[in-house]
Amino acid sequence: MAQQAKSITQKYYGVDRRSFLQYMAAVSAIPTIAASADEISGKQHEFQDYPFTLGVASGDPEPDGVVIWTRLSPSPLSGDSLPEIPIATTWEIATDESFQHIVRRGNTNAMPQLGHSVHVEVKGLKPSHWYFYRFHVGKQTSPTGRTRTAPRLTDLPPLIRFAFTSCQHYESGYFNGYPHMQKEDLDLVVHLGDYIYEYGGQNNRPRKHLGKEIETLQEYRVRYSQYRLDSMLQETHRLFPWIVTWDDHEFDNNYANLVSEEQGISPESFLMRRKNAYQAYYEFMPLRRRSFPQGPNMTLYRGCQYGRLANFHVLDTRQYRTDQPNGDNQKPMTGKVFDSNATMLGEAQENWLMSNLSSSPATWNVLAQQVMMAPLNRGEGNDRRYSMDQWPGYELSRRRILKFFHERKIANPVVLTGDIHVNWVNDLQLDFEKSDSPIVGTELVGTSMTSGGNGGKPIREYERAAAQNDFVKWHNTNRGYVSCEVTPAKWTTHFRATPQVVEPGSTLTTPGSFVIEAGIPGAQRA
Repeated sequence: MAQQAKSITQKYYGVDRRSFLQYMAAVSAIPTIAASADEISGKQHEFQDYPFTLGVASGDPEPDGVVIWTRLSPSPLSGDSLPEIPIATTWEIATDESFQHIVRRGNTNAMPQLGHSVHVEVKGLKPSHWYFYRFHVGKQTSPTGRTRTAPRLTDLPPLIRFAFTSCQHYESGYFNGYPHMQKEDLDLVVHLGDYIYEYGGQNNRPRKHLGKEIETLQEYRVRYSQYRLDSMLQETHRLFPWIVTWDDHEFDNNYANLVSEEQGISPESFLMRRKNAYQAYYEFMPLRRRSFPQGPNMTLYRGCQYGRLANFHVLDTRQYRTDQPNGDNQKPMTGKVFDSNATMLGEAQENWLMSNLSSSPATWNVLAQQVMMAPLNRGEGNDRRYSMDQWPGYELSRRRILKFFHERKIANPVVLTGDIHVNWVNDLQLDFEKSDSPIVGTELVGTSMTSGGNGGKPIREYERAAAQNDFVKWHNTNRGYVSCEVTPAKWTTHFRATPQVVEPGSTLTTPGSFVIEAGIPGAQRA
């Protein structure tokens, strides 16, 4: 990947720079359709088949509003033959499920340029309130969604409950954790990436992707549709507002900014595919217009504050990072790991994060992100090895963040992590080389929803890592999700496990629960 990064740089700024700039202008030419969806005159359209097959969703809650989402798609897997026109859509928000007390309603348009998806940023709602919402097109009405606004920025709520998950590979099994999540009394759901997987369909698995490895916009749309037709996932979107961020599989495995994992991929092809992936992600997620993609770029990092109790700093550790050092995979922490120009977040995002942390009034500061921050040594004996795709591969970036936690006395940093398909509870130390180094934060790592198939069996590499890394408090290899209860005094985490995912339906266990006391970094057994 390092050699390809060099060739891409030469391509961009060398003899073919003019062609590249022309290409960039072309792929960035999508108009900001989202901003005009409420202003143009849409057409009425009567659907013969039900258009709301992909359900409804909500997300990015604020004290006075929330995003509500749907997509008009009667036959999402076969390619809808909808007219290439804006389709008039109405929406309603009520305080009751029977819609006897409608508090907001409006008109918008499902735009063909965005696959007839709808993103409405509702305003004028009350803080910390549950609401119900629905959409109408012609004579058709969507399912009724439920959502909740955030508290006032100045309020200190006594409690928030949320769940987080990641890595839901469709072919690996069934999303058995979601029905159990639906039964919890949650204020929101946080998804930390790998919402879809890009790989082509494989035989002899519990389920099968449609088609080959996805590259075109239509292929990404079909893949998202296949996932969203899953009733367990669709129902969880219907019941709770979501905060989402991506990892790599929403586009391409282990990509790093402008660098593909595969050799021989032209910059033009790579960026065109990234443009398609990012647009499809926006189309299918309940995101605000501030995240609207501009060609192959999309600003996904953002804040979501829950009063003075919790502040969610949502990060993007893929789009801006430099290439994985030392050839990726598990390597000693040497060489380019310590490159002063290497970055996990990019300069703009890192500055944004530090500024938001410095000014945050919240008791708990939550980093919702993708890859493990703790430097997990997976080697044997003196052969110490670390994942070059995770934060230890960007050691100076990692140290800057932890040093910032410590020196600025950031209130109760808690890092939420996905990616690795295994649960971990880690103390985040200022200097992991020193056993007596101060603990400056806590990392809670969620397992996968399905990726890897049935879990629960010991994995030698991780058993060894847990034993030889003193900052590891606990790990577990089951599938499932993580449920959190946050108060001004403490943070309680329950690791929920579904023992099997290769068949529909599973019992739920809680193999571990941990508590973080406010003002005392590090987790303890509950």
